[in-house]
Amino acid sequence: MFKGILLTKPEGVTTATVQSIDDSVLGEGDVTVGVEWSTLNYKDGLAITGKSPVVRKFPLVPGIDFAGTVYSSQNPRWKVGDKVILNGWGVGETCSGGLAQTARVKGDWLVALPAAFTTRQAMAIGTAGYTAMLCVLALEKHGVKPGDGEVLVTGANGGVGSVAIALLSKLGYTVVASTGRMAEAAHLQALGASTVMDRAELSKPGKPMAKERWAAVVDSVGSHTLANACATLQYGGAVAACGLAQGMDFPASVAPFILRGITLYGIDSVMAPLAKREEAWARLAQDLDIAKLDAITTEIALEDAIGVAADLLAGTVRGRVVVKL
Repeated sequence: MFKGILLTKPEGVTTATVQSIDDSVLGEGDVTVGVEWSTLNYKDGLAITGKSPVVRKFPLVPGIDFAGTVYSSQNPRWKVGDKVILNGWGVGETCSGGLAQTARVKGDWLVALPAAFTTRQAMAIGTAGYTAMLCVLALEKHGVKPGDGEVLVTGANGGVGSVAIALLSKLGYTVVASTGRMAEAAHLQALGASTVMDRAELSKPGKPMAKERWAAVVDSVGSHTLANACATLQYGGAVAACGLAQGMDFPASVAPFILRGITLYGIDSVMAPLAKREEAWARLAQDLDIAKLDAITTEIALEDAIGVAADLLAGTVRGRVVVKL
């Protein structure tokens, strides 16, 4: 038996409780991990509250991330005592995940913990920070350079946005942060944003094309915000799109794509291949300022995670939340 959050669905309503969980709830896999830290992402908030049908089977332990120590392994990549990270792969959706003291997964899904990070710091980064790094890598491979102009980061107070600002500013880019919480402007500037703008400037229906401004964009919002970001990209610019906080729709025009030659990159962190994951974590170890990471991280106990999941969906949580197991 081990402690964790268990999701059940009696009478069609998702229920989340902290309780002692039997080993039978764990998924199939060849590596068992003692989870030390997990985290809360937007998707975890949806799963725990039942606001969206993220979870595909019940009962199930939520949590799309975890970091910890290998307890047992039948996979040649891992031995007992190895420190590992998991992000995505459907964990916390189709099989039990990281918000419990024990997890069992396929060893091919795991990434070695970089020496630069503790397991707590790895979860302060989590899928949100790893996704932010995938966005930055996509923009770099597109050819965007610091001298090309401003880079817009939408959803700036969220996990992806916060880490993206810290990464881009350290790499020398001029970052403009878009947020619905202008009271947090000083915090975003401390992370490295040169300018903070109200998300209302981007979140309403706009023109198919508007004045060129951004060299590149990291967008975790979608909908009209993403459409307006594309409409205001400089010639040859790029957007790395990784989220849908405003909506799944994309009410845009092909005009900026064919008249300005812009590019829209879809960033998937869930099923990304191992080589891409390892590249992202290696760059995080190299380029992420740990002091800035600590400034955006809040630590909670497992017992508090259910309540904080609701706060996360309400948009009242700043940065990253780590859960101590």
